This record gives sequence, structure tokens and C-alpha cells, in this order.
Amino acid sequence: MQTNLSEQAKQLPRAEEAERILRSCVHCGFCNATCPTYQLIGDELDGPRGRIYLIKQVLEGNEVTAKTQLHLDRCLSCRNCETTCPSGVQYHNLLDIGRAVVDAAVPRPLAQRVLRESLRAVVPHASLFKGLAQIGQVFRPLLPASLKTKLPRTASAAKPRPEPHHARRVLMLEGCVQPGLAPNTNAATARVLDRLGISVTPIHEAGCCGAVDYHLNAQEQGLQRARQNIDAWWPAIEQGAEAIVQTASGCGAFVKDYGHLLAQDPAYAEKARRVSTLAKDLVEVFNAEPLEQLGVHADKRLAFHCPCTLQHAQKLGGAVESVLARLGFGLTAVPDSHLCCGSAGTYSLTQPELSKQLRDNKLNALESGKPQVIVTANIGCQTHLNGAGRTPVRHWIELVEEALN
Repeated sequence: MQTNLSEQAKQLPRAEEAERILRSCVHCGFCNATCPTYQLIGDELDGPRGRIYLIKQVLEGNEVTAKTQLHLDRCLSCRNCETTCPSGVQYHNLLDIGRAVVDAAVPRPLAQRVLRESLRAVVPHASLFKGLAQIGQVFRPLLPASLKTKLPRTASAAKPRPEPHHARRVLMLEGCVQPGLAPNTNAATARVLDRLGISVTPIHEAGCCGAVDYHLNAQEQGLQRARQNIDAWWPAIEQGAEAIVQTASGCGAFVKDYGHLLAQDPAYAEKARRVSTLAKDLVEVFNAEPLEQLGVHADKRLAFHCPCTLQHAQKLGGAVESVLARLGFGLTAVPDSHLCCGSAGTYSLTQPELSKQLRDNKLNALESGKPQVIVTANIGCQTHLNGAGRTPVRHWIELVEEALN
């Protein structure tokens, strides 16, 4: 694609990156075939190719409108298009650049600003979010449906974690919403890893990965959270921690991107690269371990929903299914397993109608094989799918932990 960036766009910190990505696109349109929003809406501007054209126009100095902003907002950032693209277009990076430019040029309506700022004020703060979730459970009957569906169907508590005592040590990103919505996920992870001879070292100073701020166009605040996490983890990394484990694939995808996002920060570039190298989704740790020694007695029929952040961002499609099969679980076939469930971080709140359509389509596919339980690898997907009140949805590690002899 030929480009002619405006003088103003050439001054952007990521101008060269944007131009390189634009020029890598060959207009083929393969991306539209796997774009969830294009499939629902059928508008060229609600597919990756159309959004790339919109960003190109913006960076070339053409008028920026609320309509441009709407089409970019409707993107799930699922990165399915990147898996499909034969030219290797790094669409998600271009989208981040384009969204920042558009939001700087087009003031949002008050209702949108309040919603987005409220999400940023609450979601990244684990203690605050957990407290509000607990209050929400008490007053659940009085809540509007949009909030009621975000709460777990039943309150759950975390079982005790083993004390670290193994020579092998990993760190674990606790997350910001998972401790409030599914507190036993990380505890189950610690217990299963302990059975494999791996201890989880708690790093309480580490907080939200930064994705919520970053994807709500508070990009510098998101990067500052990344820096804070790097600082929190660094002493343990220097002492030999072998990995930074994420049980939420959305967090994992963002942490693995620290090296790219902070590449121009002289104080953090090298550390960020190191952290991204050490970042592992839980399934990556399992893949390398002798799972047979766990003594799992699997007796449930499962459907696995592979989050977009696991299959398209981290390129780990099929990895969890392989681990579950090794452990003896029965897995049902899932049609169109590449498509997004509609959660996409805060998307289910900022684009509720599209999100609900995608959720219902995904549940129909997941339930087609009549599983007893649906399992996934990301708290956002888990909460979103479970909110429909249909087949129970849980994190896969909890089913593994429950099946231990």
C-alpha cells in the first residue's frame, strides 16, 4: 500500500512503524473473511481492511470524524486477521496508533467519557474491584442486567496455597479482576504447580498488567503500569525466577508485548525485553512438564473456548486442548473456534449489543457437542460467557486441580 503521511503524522513517536505496517498491506481482503465484526455487520469499514484505509486517511491528513472513531471502536482487537493475513500485517499495532490519533482529534460524548474513565478508575485496582464485586453480590437482585451478568453466578473463595519450598520458582501475575471474580484460579494454579515441583513466589507489588488503560486510549498510563510491574518483578528475576506465569491470556498477551511497547524507553527497554521473554501462559509451563505424575482422574466432558489472546496474540491455539487430552479429559469439537466470544477486555461494556451477539454465537458453537462444562484460559471470556446463564464456564486449571488424586 502506497502511503504519504502528513507532516503532522511524521512527528508521531511511532510514525515509522505505522508507515511500515501500512505498506505491508496488499489489500487482499483475506482478513475480512475471519473478522467477527465484519461477519456481523457486513460493512467494509467494520473489517480490518476498511479500518486500515481509515487509519491511512487519518495519517495522511484527511478529516477525522466521529464515524471514523466508531468504526475503530467496534474492532475487538481479537487479532484473528493477523492469523489469517498472508503478508504479516501487524494490525493491532497500527490500530493502537490510529486510535490514539483519532481520540486526540475527536472529543467523545459525555456518556462515553464517563464510562471509559469509570472503567479505568475501577478495573485495574484489584482490591477496589474485589470489594465492589462483593457488594454487587449482596445487592445482585437490584443491579441492572448489564452489571448482573458480570458477576459470578455463585460466590467462590480461594483455597489455601502451599508455601514456596521448591528450588524451581516462578512468579505469577495475579491480575486485577480475577481475584474478585474467580479467586480460586490462581490458588489452584499454585497447588498444581506445587505437585509438579514448582513454587509460586508471590510479588504483591505487581498490579494490573496495563492493558485496560492502554486499550482505553490512556496509553502512557498503561505503559507506566508496565514499568511498575517490571520494577516489582526485577529482584526476583535477578534471583533466578524461571518464568512469569499468567493464568489470564489477555494479561499474558500484553506482558509479552512489553518489550515492543517499551523499546524506545532507554531506562526500561532491556528489562522489558527480558520480562517479555520470561512471560509464559500457564499452558506453556505445563507443556514442558511430566503431567503423568499428577495422577489426574478426568471424568468430565469439556468444551474448550480458546481466547483470542491465546490463539491469535500468543499463537498458542491447540495448546490447552493438547494438555487436557494428555490428562485424559474428553473434549468436544467446537465449530468456528477461531472466532471471538465478544468479551475483548472492556468491549462487552463499551459495545454491548455486538458483544452479546458474538457471545450467543460462541455459546451455540461451544454447546453443540453437549459438554458438561466449558473451560477457557482468560477471566474476561469466562465471565462474559458465564454471564449468559447457560453451560457453566470455568478456567481449565480448576478442573485439573479438582481431578487430582
